Amino acid sequence: MQYLDFEKPLADIEGKAEELRAMAKTSPGMDVSKEAEALDRKADAALRDLYKNLTAWQKCQVARHPDRPHCLDYIEQLFTEFTSLAGDRAFADDHAVIGGLARFNDQPVMVIGHEKGNDTKSRIQRNFGMARPEGYRKAIRLMDLADRFRIPVITLIDTAGAYPGKGAEERGQAEAIARSTEKCLSIGVPLISVVIGEGGSGGAVAFATANRVAMLEHSVYSVISPEGCASILWKDAEKMREAAEALRLTAQDLQKLGIIDRIVKEPLGGAQRSPKEAVDAVGKAIEAMLGDLTARSPRPGQGPAAEVPRHGVQGPRGVNARVIVTIAGLMGSAGRRG
Repeated sequence: MQYLDFEKPLADIEGKAEELRAMAKTSPGMDVSKEAEALDRKADAALRDLYKNLTAWQKCQVARHPDRPHCLDYIEQLFTEFTSLAGDRAFADDHAVIGGLARFNDQPVMVIGHEKGNDTKSRIQRNFGMARPEGYRKAIRLMDLADRFRIPVITLIDTAGAYPGKGAEERGQAEAIARSTEKCLSIGVPLISVVIGEGGSGGAVAFATANRVAMLEHSVYSVISPEGCASILWKDAEKMREAAEALRLTAQDLQKLGIIDRIVKEPLGGAQRSPKEAVDAVGKAIEAMLGDLTARSPRPGQGPAAEVPRHGVQGPRGVNARVIVTIAGLMGSAGRRG
């Protein structure tokens, strides 16, 4: 178990409990059960206290925890008969984006998501979840396919942002993000997005412009990372704590602002402490949102942009509030390369 900076007091307590149990194993006559249980109770109380009021920056750290379940973990546990579909039919296959046909509770769906990897080799292979243009064009192809066969789309968001490399820019990164966002708005089937970790910049918006958007309790969703924001505004990346607060990037803030629809509660201590419990909670949220949308499935040709605006809020010519926010966010992120 990897501990975050703010979890150091908890690490000390749990470390002492483990030391006692290790000593008892080497000395069969030693009874340390009471002391270990007392430390366990103290650790539980410390964990509850730590996670009771996390700051925005601490939530960023939790969202980036390497032990959190990733896209492939959700696909493995929530979906059956998953068939991966590769390539954008133009340049290459982007391993940072996973996509394919599957069944969710025996219902055919198209699932698309960012995959960061879980060890050094897979993280390099997946480019740490940062998609290139071919990844977004693959997603566009899969959304077109889902639209053609009238099956819902489920996207799982976990990326620091679109890859800002020279080759990606030469192949049209900003255009690919914009086209993917446009496709989210135009398809005529239910589209559900869940932010399972980081929702960074245009790289996240390109998959999360949906009928329903949910976030895990300790995930984050923002037009730019706190470090990037601090570097631009204060010329000092160390001011990321102030930037995180100013960005209003937590699930709780975004629900108040009407950007997301639902917060999925995480196990105590974050999804990394009980991955299966976190995955099951996301599965229940997807089931509820999918059931709601399927019950009022739109007419052919009507996608997220045609849905009745939530809270009755409309912008120019009936464009719903989320579309305006999405476009504004994309404009802000494209200039910073995802």
